[in-house]
Amino acid sequence: MEYKLITADHFERVIEHLRRNFFADEPLNRAAGLCQHGGGNAELEHHSLTTLQDQLSIMAVDGRKDSNNYGQIAGVILNGVLRPGDTEQALEKLQESTDANYKKIFELLYGHSMQVDLFARYNVEQIFDVRILSVDARYRGQGIAKELVRRAEQVARKSGFQLLKADATGIFSQKILCSQGFQPFSEQLYAKYTNDAGEIILPVEAPHIKLQLLTKQLNKDTQ
Repeated sequence: MEYKLITADHFERVIEHLRRNFFADEPLNRAAGLCQHGGGNAELEHHSLTTLQDQLSIMAVDGRKDSNNYGQIAGVILNGVLRPGDTEQALEKLQESTDANYKKIFELLYGHSMQVDLFARYNVEQIFDVRILSVDARYRGQGIAKELVRRAEQVARKSGFQLLKADATGIFSQKILCSQGFQPFSEQLYAKYTNDAGEIILPVEAPHIKLQLLTKQLNKDTQ
């Protein structure tokens, strides 16, 4: 398996990977009925492309070539740069969205992140934000997700970041991140995320029961 940074010439193939392996199956997307398996969502794809443009994302590629002489994308980790004020601006812009289901998801994610000022808490000016971790179903169980997280940390170190952060929505990504040294910082139980009438906004299916915000500090003296 080859691991390499995702460049612009791979963006389209990465989005296609996410359509087949991530968008419909991610716990919050599934709960909101955001898209069908194999299908896309314009706002999710825009969010993913914006992250890819930060040039910090990594893909795992099977060395065997297809008919177009491309290696099969086995997994991806999409990482972006988070700066002070970014989440507040994203939440404000979210109000312009006409996709009610997309808004439900990101109001939870952005709202939870804004409950604490990680920049002040850790005394950093930017954060390496792990946003999407996805492995093709045909390649699961081979340690690819763990290796993607490990290599993402290497990229973060080389780029001078001192803090990694992730919003993990499902139990599997939470376990993988914790196995790589991330620590739960805060969490939101889905059953307690309700509207004014007491109704659960996102009825996420078990075994996924909570959103976790996880962090990992990097020792800048260690490579």
